[in-house]
Amino acid sequence: MAIEFTAFPRTSEGRGASRRMRKAGKAPGIVYGGTTAPQPIELDHNALIHALRNEAFHSSILTMKVDGSSTQVLLRAVQMHPFRHEVLHVDFQRIDAARKIHMKGPLHFVNEAESPAVKTQGAVVSHVMTEIDIACLPKDLPEFILVDLSALDTSQPLHVSSVQLPSGVTIVTRGSGDPVVATAVVPKAAVEAEVTEGAEGEAATAAAATATAPVAEAKPAEAKADAAKKDEKKK
Repeated sequence: MAIEFTAFPRTSEGRGASRRMRKAGKAPGIVYGGTTAPQPIELDHNALIHALRNEAFHSSILTMKVDGSSTQVLLRAVQMHPFRHEVLHVDFQRIDAARKIHMKGPLHFVNEAESPAVKTQGAVVSHVMTEIDIACLPKDLPEFILVDLSALDTSQPLHVSSVQLPSGVTIVTRGSGDPVVATAVVPKAAVEAEVTEGAEGEAATAAAATATAPVAEAKPAEAKADAAKKDEKKK
């Protein structure tokens, strides 16, 4: 689904102008890229905060409307106030339909409960990565990337190279490594409990063997005592 938002041209710049803008409920921003010069803009702060809560706003091609014209852009940076829920500045980049874009794609994990790690081994799955760097043409940009965990077990983590990508999308890697996306580990408490149960079972077996041993040994001793009594009677 296409996401649209409205921006307005910004005629004044500088820290003082930005402070006055924020007091008026506006957020300063800029649009850059392409063959057009960077354009300072302002947005309604509350509408922007609401849009930023939507994951797709961060990872989709957006349609920005300014003065009746529409431009295809990507959200590139958001500067937040250190302790207030306030946007200080926002950057958008114009896109060219014929040129590949590089950005971070969010990961959505599925089938975790069906994996051998969880279903049969009682493991806890850790999502080591929540997004990956991808490259693609704007038309191929996915809103998110599905990561199937149905085959995950504790013996082998899931690596980036095993993630199935949508058509036209490639992963941008740095170096020759193959980063881990997800792992499955059996909790320490569960391992200790299993070891304890095994030790208790062995102890119970040993105790049972010890308990029966004196009975078996008592029979020869009793036989000797009976034999001694018989000898005394003969005398």
